[in-house]
Amino acid sequence: MRELFAARTRRVHDLWLSADVDPAPILDEIVGLAEDASVRVRRVDGEQLLRRARTDAPQGVVAFAAPLPTVDLDTVLGAPAAFVVALDGVTDPQNLGAVLRSAEALGASAALLPRHRAVGVTPAVTKAAAGAIEHLPLAFVSGVPNALEQAKRAGVWCVGLDATGSSSVFEVAVADQPLVLVLGAEGRGLSRLARTRCDVLASIPMHGHVESLNVSAAAAVALAAIARARDGAKGDG
Repeated sequence: MRELFAARTRRVHDLWLSADVDPAPILDEIVGLAEDASVRVRRVDGEQLLRRARTDAPQGVVAFAAPLPTVDLDTVLGAPAAFVVALDGVTDPQNLGAVLRSAEALGASAALLPRHRAVGVTPAVTKAAAGAIEHLPLAFVSGVPNALEQAKRAGVWCVGLDATGSSSVFEVAVADQPLVLVLGAEGRGLSRLARTRCDVLASIPMHGHVESLNVSAAAAVALAAIARARDGAKGDG
């Protein structure tokens, strides 16, 4: 919530605060930011706030804001240092929010999200992303495989995270190049078409008894590995 006001990327027209919420410094800060932005602050009944929140445990505060701004795919792919994460059908809002949070924290330049057959940016996703969606540019595409085809035409490498990948995600040769990191859905992983359109399939080496990570944990590992390689390339330069 704080990042919504701090980023100033979209207009907030109302802030509701539960009348029975316990005082907390973060709430005081949010209210202060809202007042600085001339946003109307209302104290409302807790049940009324919960009905409007559209998410579990809203923590006593709800903001009503303009829709998220989006960017077009050409702009995303045209960035000289493109480091994009594409989500191929992630349906769990907690996973999507966690991936977006990791992507923003680890330096991704944008995220590609399909318009259909995916969770979308719901209030639950927004909460799980912990403010990341206010800073990470989002591009919505008709389908990830088509977006990957466009990326390849633009000279952007497509790296798919896949358990069958022959390359370790810690040793991706093109990690320092403009790239799209493609993550598959929970359970089934990458779709067949997305997999075939990737230039590289990379896997996370597993050393324990558990055979795999869920998509949000795997995304964090892969994003960190690529970010580290890109940082190393800058140092070498």
